[in-house]
Amino acid sequence: MWPFTKKRPAQPAPEPRRNSFFSTDIDFPTGDNPAKRMRRMLDHMTLTFQRTVEDLKPVDENGNAMAMDNADFASVKIRNGIGLGGYIPETQFAWYCGQGFIGYQAAALISQNWLVKKACAMPAKDASRNGYETSVNDGTEVDTEVLDYIREEDKKFETLRNCVEFIDLGRTFGIRVAMFEVESPDPEYYSKPFNPDGVRPNSYKGISQIDPYWISPELGGDAAANPASKDFYEPTWWRIGGKRVHRTHLVIFRNGNLPDILKPAYLYGGLPVPQLIAERVYAAERTANEAPMLAMTKRMMVMKADLTQIVANQEQFNARMDYQTQVQNNFGVKFVGLDDEFQQFDTSLADLDAVIMTQYQIVAAAAGVPATKLLGTTPKGFNATGEFEESSYHEELESIQQHDLSPLLNRHHLLLIRSHVAPKFKIKPFNTEVAWKPVDSPTAAEQADINLKKAQTDTALNQAGAIDGTDIRERLINDLDSGYNGIAPVVPNGPGDREYEQEMAAQSSESETDPDEDEAAE
Repeated sequence: MWPFTKKRPAQPAPEPRRNSFFSTDIDFPTGDNPAKRMRRMLDHMTLTFQRTVEDLKPVDENGNAMAMDNADFASVKIRNGIGLGGYIPETQFAWYCGQGFIGYQAAALISQNWLVKKACAMPAKDASRNGYETSVNDGTEVDTEVLDYIREEDKKFETLRNCVEFIDLGRTFGIRVAMFEVESPDPEYYSKPFNPDGVRPNSYKGISQIDPYWISPELGGDAAANPASKDFYEPTWWRIGGKRVHRTHLVIFRNGNLPDILKPAYLYGGLPVPQLIAERVYAAERTANEAPMLAMTKRMMVMKADLTQIVANQEQFNARMDYQTQVQNNFGVKFVGLDDEFQQFDTSLADLDAVIMTQYQIVAAAAGVPATKLLGTTPKGFNATGEFEESSYHEELESIQQHDLSPLLNRHHLLLIRSHVAPKFKIKPFNTEVAWKPVDSPTAAEQADINLKKAQTDTALNQAGAIDGTDIRERLINDLDSGYNGIAPVVPNGPGDREYEQEMAAQSSESETDPDEDEAAE
C-alpha cells in the first residue's frame, strides 16, 4: 500500500425507501421516466373515463351530425388531457381510478341486497311520507272547490307514488328521468322546446318514468363545444324508444353533481348509491357472517404429538383428526392419555358486536342515512346518541323535497291546471306552490302542547283586538292538526257569524255603560 494514501471510510449502504400503499414517499422503479409514468397513469384513467366528449357527436335540431373545426377538437383534447402537476403514489392512484362508473346493470344488480335497497328507498319514502299542501300565492283568487279538485286529481295521478319512485330509483341509478305524457296533434311536439300554451284540454295523461338504460343523450352544438353556454354538457335531447325528446319536456333527478370531465363517463347522470356503498356493504356483511362462525369455532384445542410419527402414519393421523372434528362441539367431553399434554385456547368475543355495527354505521354514513334509521338500532363504537345524525338527515330530506320533488310536482300541476282544471271550471290558468309538511311527525303529547300554545296565542291576540273569534275559527279549520278542521265555517247566530258576534259585543258594551239601567236595577 502506498504510504501516503489515506484510508477512506466505508460508505454505508443506502437506506431502503418506504414504498407501500399508505406511504407518502415517491419511489420510482429503476429505468422509470416521466413518459412511462404518464402512460401508466393514462392506462389507469381508462377505468374511469370510458367515454369522453370525442365519443359523442353534436347534432342539430334535425338530429344530423355537426362538424367541429380543429380548434374545437384541440380544446376538447386539452379539457380531457390530464395535467399531473404533482405525483400521487401509483398504487393509490390506481385504486381511485378503479372506483369509476359501474354501469346501470351493475347498479341494479347490487341494489338487490337488502341493505343497499333500504339505503336507496328510505330517503325517498321519508321525504314523501307526510305529503304536501297545494296553495296559490300569486294573488289569484281561487275557490276552495278548485283546490279540492286538484287534490283529488293528485290522488288519481298518484303523485306521491311517483315522488317515491323518482328518488328511490334515482338514487339507485344516479339519474331518473320523468316524462310527462301529453297528447298533441303535432308529431314533432316532443322534439321541440316545451310550450305551456300548446297544452290542449284533457291532453295531459300522467307521469312516465324511464330507467336510464332505455335512453341515450344527444348534445347540441353549444352543449358539446361551448363551455360558456349555460347548457354546456347538458344533453339537449334524450332519445327514448327511438323518439327524440327535448330536455324541457323532462324533469331529471341526478344524485350529486359531477365535474364536466366525468359527465360523459357517467352518461350525463349522477352517482349511483350502490356504487358508493358496494365495498362497505360487502365488508359489513362479511364481518357479520364471521360472528356465527366464531361462535362455533371459538375454542381451539392443541395436543402435543410426535411429528415424526405423524409423518410416518399420515393416513392414520388424518382419520383420527377427522373423527375428532366430527364429535367436537362446545358441550362435548374429550379424553386424553395420562402422558398427553393438552391445551385449549378460547377466542374472546368481547366487543364483537361493536365491531360489526361499526361496519354497518360506515355504510350508513356513505349512504347519507343515519345508522339509527337504517338499521333500527342504537349506534355502537362511536360513542354517539344519533340525535345529531337525525337532525342532519331531516335537513337532507328537506333538500330533496325542495330541489328534487318540488320541480316534479310544479310541472305536474302546470299541466294539470291547463289540461283539466282551467277547462272544467272555465277559469284562466294560474300558478300553484307546493308546501311540504314537516318530515318530523310530532307525538300525541307534543301535538297537544303545540295546540295549547296556539290557543294561548289566539287568546292574547283576541284580547289585544288584533283578531276576533271568526279569525280563530278559520285558523282551526285550516289547521289539519287542530282537531276542529272539519267544523262548519259559520254557524248562523253563533260562532263564525261575525255580524252576530259584533252585535252581541255592542249590546254587552251598552249594558255595562248605561247609568239609567244601573239605577233601575238598584
